[in-house]
This record gives sequence, structure tokens and C-alpha cells, in this order.
Amino acid sequence: MKSSEMVMDDVQVLDNIVDFNEAKALREKPVVPVKEEVYALSCEKEEKGFVFYISKTAKRILDIIAGIVGIIILIPLTIIIYIANKICKEDGPIFFVQERIGKDGKIFKMIKYRSMVVGAEERLRSYLKENPEARAEYKKYKKLKDDPRITKIGSFLRKTSLDEMPQLIHLLTGEMTLVGPRPYLPHEKEDMGVYYGVITKYKPGITGLWQVSGRSNTTFDSRLDIDTTYHKFHSFRFDIKILYRTFVHVVKKEGAM
Repeated sequence: MKSSEMVMDDVQVLDNIVDFNEAKALREKPVVPVKEEVYALSCEKEEKGFVFYISKTAKRILDIIAGIVGIIILIPLTIIIYIANKICKEDGPIFFVQERIGKDGKIFKMIKYRSMVVGAEERLRSYLKENPEARAEYKKYKKLKDDPRITKIGSFLRKTSLDEMPQLIHLLTGEMTLVGPRPYLPHEKEDMGVYYGVITKYKPGITGLWQVSGRSNTTFDSRLDIDTTYHKFHSFRFDIKILYRTFVHVVKKEGAM
């Protein structure tokens, strides 16, 4: 169970998204569930009334529109990144494809612009083996602040979140949605523990509550808590507010790593 300080951090994050009355209600009831409650959430069946189907339809329409616009933007963007890689003599493919956990635990191949060197996983294993401090950091955050695998072009793509643009393709295929839990790696399933059942109730999101909650500053366990919090408060209106906060974060380049 999280400390009261950590719970308040998450409530403060939500303060930036929900209105005053909603924020007051969240303070009265901590938003971060204990593990017993997480298990209960994973077992519960969602009520599928009129509002549910209207919200689901609106969400899907928004995904399709964003996917079509995204495809149009990707064409010139891909050409520019290709030229930039050639100028910087960055060898390797422009795209990076990696397996991720989707809705109901289904594995899909997620596309991103490549921001790391070729053979990044092998380099990571070697780097962690030689650096105990980095190994401890990676175990806690599942990422490194000063990652030696990231290329010069990749660093820019990550700071501007452009590396995630190809994920818009998955909006059209239905494998991802604009707002949802982060797409976890298959080998992270064991570390997800009881949270797995709750998080996989939804399609992974290109953005989500985690992305507007500090991103690089949150631990892996905190990400699980935040994604579970999304389950408790998700709605189409909530998604729109997260999209707005995402836009602000991208413009200010906050939280990206």
C-alpha cells in the first residue's frame, strides 16, 4: 500500500485534470487502491448501459479521426527523420517494432520511430552488468535517466515525443486508443502482479494518466497505481482532459525521457 505522501502526489496530479468538485471528492477518498482492492477491480464486470456505449462510440470515432490525420502527418515526418538519420550517419531502420501487451492480454507489435542504437538490448544488458547503480535505477524505474543507447536524433525525438507518432497507426487497427494505460512489455507481466487484470481491461493508450503524471519521474510501481487509478475514473470526458494535459506537456516538453 502506498504512503499518504505518494497518494497525495497522485491526487495533486488529478487536480490538474478534474474540476474542483471532483478533486474534493478524490481527496476525501484516496484514489490509489490497495492490492486487495486491485484484485476486486480485476474481477468486477463493467456496467454496459446507454452512456457506456455512447462513450465507447465517441472514443472510437475520435481514434479513427486521429489515426487518419496521423497517417497524413507521418508521411512527410518520416521523410524528414530519414534524411536526418542519414546526415547524422545513424545506421539502422527508421522504425522500431516491439511486442507489447494489449487489451485482454493479447500481444501486438507496436511501432515507434527508432530512438536507440541497433542492438540496444544487448548494450543494455552489458551496461547494467558493469554499472550497479544503473542496474538499481533500471530495476526501480524500468528505464535510465542517462541511457547510453539513445542516439542523437533519438534524443530529440523523445524530448518532443515524436518517436511515438507511428503509434497513431494502431488507432486505425484498433490495437491502441488515444487515452488508456501505458503499453507494457511482455516481460513486465510478472512485475505487474495483481494489477495486470485491471490494466488489460483496456486498450493501451498513446497517452494516459501516467504520461501526464511525471513520466520519467515515476517508479514502475507508481505507474501501475496510476494506470489502475485511470480504471476507477475513466470516462470520455476524463479522456478529453487527459488529452489536453498531454498537449500542454508536449508543448512544454515536460516529463519526456
